Amino acid sequence: MAYFNELYSGTKSLFIGMGITIKEFFKPVVTLQYPHESLTMTARFRGHIELVRDLESGGNKCIVCGMCQKACPSGCITGNGEKREGVKGKVLTEYTLDFTKCSLCGMCVESCKPAAIQFSKDYNLAGPSREAYIYDLLKRLEEQK
Repeated sequence: MAYFNELYSGTKSLFIGMGITIKEFFKPVVTLQYPHESLTMTARFRGHIELVRDLESGGNKCIVCGMCQKACPSGCITGNGEKREGVKGKVLTEYTLDFTKCSLCGMCVESCKPAAIQFSKDYNLAGPSREAYIYDLLKRLEEQK
């Protein structure tokens, strides 16, 4: 009798599993064919940081105050500037992000009073080495023109 009970319960579970499989077979496909298709990122997605372009001057909005560097708990931001003749304030000469150290906490974006940095929408990042994730953000901003 135990043999027939096992046979019955095994057959019953087989048909339940096949019913679920057949039901899911006719539902629409939700899988994307990567890399030919990709998701659109939501408005709240946080990629690495990037400099914001100043629409009036065409350059960047950074005033080289250093608040983003001070606020960063990971120490992944390096920014330098210099005082130039005929220009009010400092001019940004270097702005580097070491994305291997970044925790995407957002402290740098929050501490930036002139709103000179923001989160990018880059999400599909791949590189052959650690050096591929050290971004010269000033150079990237100039290339986006």
